Amino acid sequence: MSTQPEGIINPPIDSLLEASDSKYALVIYGAKRARQINAYYSQLHEGLFEYVGPLVDTRLNEKPLSIALREIDEGMLVAAPMEQAE
Repeated sequence: MSTQPEGIINPPIDSLLEASDSKYALVIYGAKRARQINAYYSQLHEGLFEYVGPLVDTRLNEKPLSIALREIDEGMLVAAPMEQAE
């Protein structure tokens, strides 16, 4: 079993920042994906599949934010800027 700490330390913040323009964008990006993962697990027992589940192998009792950050670090998700409405 690995003794390396989980969360914001693993994956490293430096590699996560390469996937976004700023720390703020990374926080929003990770939080939105974590909410989607949480909603997926909540709707799973109801047979609803509105959201996509985790794209990486999850560990027992792993938090949705940790899953989202690992997805971002492994390049499974790509952030694209939204077009502003006129």
